[in-house]
Amino acid sequence: MSFPSNVNEADANVGQERRIFLVEDDLSIARLITTVLPEYGFRCESFRTGGELFRRLRQTTPDLCIIDLGLPDMDGMEIVRQLRADYRCGVMILTGRIHVGDKVMGLEIGADDYVVKPFEPRELVARLRSILRRCEPTQASNGKARVARFSGWRFDTDSYTLTTPDGREKSISASEAQMLQRFLERPNRALPREQLLGQNDLSPFDRSIDVRISRLRRKLEDDSQHPTLIKTVYGAGYLFVSSVGWE
Repeated sequence: MSFPSNVNEADANVGQERRIFLVEDDLSIARLITTVLPEYGFRCESFRTGGELFRRLRQTTPDLCIIDLGLPDMDGMEIVRQLRADYRCGVMILTGRIHVGDKVMGLEIGADDYVVKPFEPRELVARLRSILRRCEPTQASNGKARVARFSGWRFDTDSYTLTTPDGREKSISASEAQMLQRFLERPNRALPREQLLGQNDLSPFDRSIDVRISRLRRKLEDDSQHPTLIKTVYGAGYLFVSSVGWE
């Protein structure tokens, strides 16, 4: 497969053979996305309703879903909730809703990114690649999964399985798992927001990191308003306070 001249081989491999499900009832936007993504190595299937998406999901799970919020049969936020609860795939919200409250809600319920229309196709592709890179399980050099233990918790970095001190499995999104792994690999050190998100060009006004930290705290902390594991270091970032063992 050939790729556009401005796409390097490493970036092309991020898209190659990755399956994207798009839920978009605006035919012009759906046509644009389903035309552009194959040029960058993605396989893309488009659906006009949430019902069509979930019927297809009974057959196969994609690597990532792009969800419009204004659909004729379902609220897009509810689709995101169901995807995060029942499927392991990346989730991007693509919408015309520009209100900060909508963005915060979308990230709170588990979306990996929130993109507002109109959008630049190349930026959309870059954001898709960023999510997919974050979704890739990290393995040790010997090819075996690494398991971290901290404060009674257990986290499998290969399967993204988070187990509570009393043995229950707790649901965690791909973006949350990647952020937790960055903390576990560098405990007791203040990590800047850019490092936690894996982005070098993060806007100082981008609060998505804070939303994701809040979600992660609610899963790990008894009192997320007074956290003991993930501390805010004002002016520096966040600090994960725990000893971490690997097996």
